[in-house]
Amino acid sequence: MPAHVERAASTVVDAAIAVHRALGPGLLESLYERCLAYELSKRGLEVRTQVALPVVYDGVTFDDGLRLDILVEDCLVVEVKAVEALQPIHEAQLLTYLKLLAMPLGFLLNFNVTRMKLGIRRFRR
Repeated sequence: MPAHVERAASTVVDAAIAVHRALGPGLLESLYERCLAYELSKRGLEVRTQVALPVVYDGVTFDDGLRLDILVEDCLVVEVKAVEALQPIHEAQLLTYLKLLAMPLGFLLNFNVTRMKLGIRRFRR
């Protein structure tokens, strides 16, 4: 994995832990997403949220086909969840984003856990 991707990944994990420590579990995904994006920006990373990902079907491009939660440094995808348990569909969603964007790395972060370390899943394309 390129060094700049690993640096961004490390910052994402640290920022997620900081947000979880401050807010705890039980809130809406949208709030965790906004706070995490803020924390990553504060730490000097380029962050885009709710990034539209076009989907081509039968030769027609649907510009708003998919929407990923956070794109970090144009090299790392972060999907934010606040669910009782991560499901295979959540993993499939992230893996699809990585494939469509040709991104090397992504995180599935579930903030509805007692310790953030339990809610971090790292995926490579």
